Amino acid sequence: MEGQIILLHGPSSVGKTTLAHVLQDRLDQPFWHISIDHLRDHRIVPMHRYQSGDFNWQQDRQVIFTAFHASLAAYASSGVNIIVEHIIDTAGWIEELVKLFRDIDVYFVGMHCKLDTLTRRETIRGDRPIGSAKQDFARVHEGRKYDLEIDGTDDPITSADAIIKGLRSGLRSSEFY
Repeated sequence: MEGQIILLHGPSSVGKTTLAHVLQDRLDQPFWHISIDHLRDHRIVPMHRYQSGDFNWQQDRQVIFTAFHASLAAYASSGVNIIVEHIIDTAGWIEELVKLFRDIDVYFVGMHCKLDTLTRRETIRGDRPIGSAKQDFARVHEGRKYDLEIDGTDDPITSADAIIKGLRSGLRSSEFY
């Protein structure tokens, strides 16, 4: 049996991680929470070596994300439900994901909030290059078609409940269908 994917998409600092944690607490089945940040922060991807110049990030970035995307499909195809947080910011990624997830139930959620909120959150976090949120804000939602769009400043419990209701409805209208 295939797992389901809840794909949270939006700019850096919009609240994807917070929402993923609330979803895990409220869903009636187990869902793994997966993001590229986990690979980076837990040294699965040796980012310290890229940052020091030992390895070339620009050269390896596409291979890393291609593997990340394939792993998501493998988890779901194996029957694991997953909540994915992602910033789909590179040409070809959405097409790659649509192809990989073609036989998987994907609920695609667009997360938005005002630029000043993103910038403030980014500054408070301190773990992102300043300006990442602004760069993401200007382009990540262009051309995307979601099953649900939410405001990242709304109460995460309310947002999670809206996602769960949509997921359970079986109705899908995103570019994954």
